Amino acid sequence: MKSIAKALMAASDTVDRILRGTAIFFLCLMVGAIVLQVLARYGFSAPPAWTEEAARYCMVWVGLLGASVSYKIGFDPVLVKLPRKLSPALRVITAFFRGASVFIFLSPILWYSFFGPGQNVSRSFLMRNLNTMAESIDMPLIFIAITVPIFIGAIFLHGLAHMASAFQADKH
Repeated sequence: MKSIAKALMAASDTVDRILRGTAIFFLCLMVGAIVLQVLARYGFSAPPAWTEEAARYCMVWVGLLGASVSYKIGFDPVLVKLPRKLSPALRVITAFFRGASVFIFLSPILWYSFFGPGQNVSRSFLMRNLNTMAESIDMPLIFIAITVPIFIGAIFLHGLAHMASAFQADKH
């Protein structure tokens, strides 16, 4: 069990580093697009049409990836604030319920990302966005929609790693 917990934590840490870097990259792109939009609008009275849309899509990436980073470090919203020092048994129970509640909430969203009504893949969220083009940028919206399963997969991995480390800590 110890090696499984270590492997899950290592995978969770690696995914977290990649998603943090990606979120920072999209945050910089978003700020750059907004600065360009403001300069072009008020400085030249001729803003490019694509800057507002690019900033919006970057915001989706930053928001969803940032949510997975927040979940990893325990900065996500909670209904009940528990004390930091819990007994090992309570730590396991809270880790299980935290992971189970997130799994119950996000599983249907992940399911419908890949399957539409009647388990039809062609009517799934991702496939519908594959065939939909952005308004002012020549790209399919799948590049934006793919953040949803990435974000959910990362949160599931972080949750599993958290539960495994709580179970491991209970053994000592």
